[in-house]
Amino acid sequence: MGARWVRSIAWLWLAGVLAGCAARTTVVLLPEAHGRDTAVTVTRGDGSVVLDRPYAAVREGALGLRPFQSTPQEVGSQFGAALAAQPARAATFTLYFVEGKDVLTDESRQLVETSLAELARRPVPDVLVVGHTDLVGTHASNDALSRQRADLIRNELIRLGVAPQDIEVIARGKRDPVVPTADGVAEPRNRRVEVIVR
Repeated sequence: MGARWVRSIAWLWLAGVLAGCAARTTVVLLPEAHGRDTAVTVTRGDGSVVLDRPYAAVREGALGLRPFQSTPQEVGSQFGAALAAQPARAATFTLYFVEGKDVLTDESRQLVETSLAELARRPVPDVLVVGHTDLVGTHASNDALSRQRADLIRNELIRLGVAPQDIEVIARGKRDPVVPTADGVAEPRNRRVEVIVR
């Protein structure tokens, strides 16, 4: 199983269980967040099995790989404590700004509260705030504006209880547009701050 496969799935639980003198390995593909499709190929010796639906599983036995369909209850029973001990997944929130200003759009002001609910679930939040602009203006002016936007969100998070040392701020200016445009084009989706909570 290559590293590329491991990165492409949200959850893969690999557990080795000793049975007598021989090791027995079980691999279960857990559901991806938001229901996205994922798959992983498990290879052992000359055999391989593709797991491509939630709770598809394979167990290594004396006669090779044996595929089977696991259940949420079975996974919870066998691996519940280990799954509960995992850190929460990263969450990303995108906040949009009025053109040329460090003022949030009305919709994004409401999303700030959702972001804080996510932060409250994490005992030690690690927050990355990345400021962006559209492609109107110079690099220097956009670097400054993207920093102002990111600092605005950082200050709001601090005001609402996030420790300053838990927040890292990056200003990208017009370097990473989410919607590619020609230079000088005002694209609302590029005027954003991404808040990544780990």
